[in-house]
Amino acid sequence: MENEKDRFGEKMRLVERAKEDIYFAAKDRELIERLKSVLKKVEGKPGEERFVCPKCRGNLQTYSFMEFVLDRCQSCEGMWLDKGELEGILRKASRGLLDSVVDWIVGKEEANAGGAKR
Repeated sequence: MENEKDRFGEKMRLVERAKEDIYFAAKDRELIERLKSVLKKVEGKPGEERFVCPKCRGNLQTYSFMEFVLDRCQSCEGMWLDKGELEGILRKASRGLLDSVVDWIVGKEEANAGGAKR
């Protein structure tokens, strides 16, 4: 009898959880689309060396993303980063506009104090 008493409550919790999952999946899709719009293909120079994908041996194309240069495979669509690029992207993505402005001001003042230009 006790099992039957809470069936409706359990079902409501499952429905709420499903609605949350649907909501966050939609937000994830929106975020992915926004990030894809920031990804820009960089055209290489003719005769420039082409790199090979370490996973599937396909050709890598160069893309610019948030001022970082990334390599993307044409075949498996894998994204390859150089040392420190992931940390830099995460640091830049997690910072707000105000933090960027403060860094720019502080960086500019430090460069002027040292007599060197950035």
